[in-house]
Amino acid sequence: MSKHEDFYKILGIPKTASEDEIKKAYKKLALKHHPDKGGDPEKFKEVNAANEVLSDPDKRKTYDKYGLEGLKGQ
Repeated sequence: MSKHEDFYKILGIPKTASEDEIKKAYKKLALKHHPDKGGDPEKFKEVNAANEVLSDPDKRKTYDKYGLEGLKGQ
């Protein structure tokens, strides 16, 4: 995954997305890209990473403020 990945773009949601919007976008993309369903394993990893950060309010706040570098410092 690139250092400049935008988790919001990966999930196809705006930065103002609610928790429900994040959950729906994640589920849709996880099903589409799941390796057991013939999807791309790398894309599936990106979707999971984006969901892991954006679905956690503390991680999301840190990501919004400092980006990926801020998350590495946690």
